Formats: sequence, structure tokens, C-alpha cells
Amino acid sequence: MFLWCARMLRARADCARLVADGGIRINRQPTEKPHAKIRIGDIITLPIRGDVLVLEVQTLAERRGPATAARLLYRLIPDTSVQGGDAAEPLP
Repeated sequence: MFLWCARMLRARADCARLVADGGIRINRQPTEKPHAKIRIGDIITLPIRGDVLVLEVQTLAERRGPATAARLLYRLIPDTSVQGGDAAEPLP
């Protein structure tokens, strides 16, 4: 339900399918339960739109609200696999 309230996907069924397919990790642990308990501070890793998002749960919602309210539910954790920017520059 958190993914739907946070507007990661349009339909609850799509969110449930993504979880059931094993694409979601909660605190680095794979989950296949769409009803898994989410707590404030949990880290959720999910593949979405051809990318992998890592987000920290900031607050929980009782219902799905507008996109501006949904954005306040989580904080995106930036990709730290390339640090300093030097690795992305081409060699001379």
C-alpha cells in the first residue's frame, strides 16, 4: 500500500504485482508480500521505469493523496556507486 500511496505506480494491482514478482527489497531483504509492514526509517529498493530507486520512508499515509503530498512520504537516496565524478570522465 505504501508504494501506491507514494504514487510509485498508478494502480494498487501494479504495486502488488511488482512486490509479488520479488522486485522489492525492504531494508535489503527481498519481500514477496504486498502487505509487508513498512515503518518510518525503512529503506525500500525498487526497480521502476528502467531504473533502481532507493528511498527512505519519512512518514506513512492513511490514504492516497495528491502528488505533492505523496512526495513527502519518502526521501530519495542518491546513487553512491560512482563517487567524486572522476570515474564518469573519459580517459585522455
